Amino acid sequence: MTRFAWLQSRTQTMVAFAGLLVVAAIALLTGPHLVDLYNTIIAPCAINDACSGTTINLFLGNHRQLRGWLDILVMVVPGVLGVFWGAPLVAREYESGTYRLAWSQSVSRTRWLTIKIGVGMLISMAVAGLLSLVVSWWSSPFDRVNADAFGIFDQRDIVPIGYAAFAFVLGVTIGVFIRRTLPAMATAFFAFVAVRLATNQWVRPNLFPAKTLSGALEPEGTGFGRTSSGPMTLQPNAPRLPNAWIQSVHVVDSAGHGLTSQVLTTTCPQLDVEPVVVPSGGGVRTQVPKDIKDGLDTCVSKLATTYHRVVTYQPASRYWAFQWVELGIYLAAAVVLAGFCVWSIRRRRS
Repeated sequence: MTRFAWLQSRTQTMVAFAGLLVVAAIALLTGPHLVDLYNTIIAPCAINDACSGTTINLFLGNHRQLRGWLDILVMVVPGVLGVFWGAPLVAREYESGTYRLAWSQSVSRTRWLTIKIGVGMLISMAVAGLLSLVVSWWSSPFDRVNADAFGIFDQRDIVPIGYAAFAFVLGVTIGVFIRRTLPAMATAFFAFVAVRLATNQWVRPNLFPAKTLSGALEPEGTGFGRTSSGPMTLQPNAPRLPNAWIQSVHVVDSAGHGLTSQVLTTTCPQLDVEPVVVPSGGGVRTQVPKDIKDGLDTCVSKLATTYHRVVTYQPASRYWAFQWVELGIYLAAAVVLAGFCVWSIRRRRS
């Protein structure tokens, strides 16, 4: 049965690994040059943390489009495997009626589905894992410069393996219930995207308690403006914490109460104006009167006697803990879904 499952998936597997070879070839052709550029341009000034913005931008300008496409590829491949490999696995059998022949052989339903899921899931994990390995290696010089490990969290290292396993089994599960290939594929796509968005929005931020870092309000590092359609408020810059995940920056008093728009208006009435939006270079910039600019430092200094900046963040040292935990969550979810599929198939009449 294992050999039969492999033969059924052999063509698509060969196509996937051929694609991996193309990506690996591109990485091998361009990767050593990037390492050489990093050692030549960035490494000498990075020792003293003295790299200028021009130097950094010069380095980051290399292979910008290729870098974007590789990051997108790592993100979409797990979902593609779930849609095109997982969803049709059982739905196609139902749609064509071949499941009756399969279930009438000496192989039990449980073994039939377990092996088909196991083989497909392992191949999906291998494809996503090898792709992530290649892209993580190729992108490492850029990642060291950007120092934003959590910003590219789901495009690097081991979590794409979990995404691929879950996406594949999710597709199989949906196919088991819908029994039609195209509807199952469409449903699998939207379900996987919904789960990934939910993970990014609610699950990952709560895996570990965030740390807090307090600091004084500094006029040179504080601006003001509004987010969305909210009131005008002070907007302090986040501290420089390489590879940390800055989750929020708030202005609070000693009791933990946030700075309200009423307090800001009372303390700094000169800031209670609407900014003027002026076109600039194809985009827009916010322009305020000169007296407001001059008064902002005074305003921040006044408020700094009562208020301070509080930053909530996940330190860079937790990056691999997040990777392993999220990988475990997706693998566990895949196993649960696989068990549910087997249970459903066993109790279903042929």
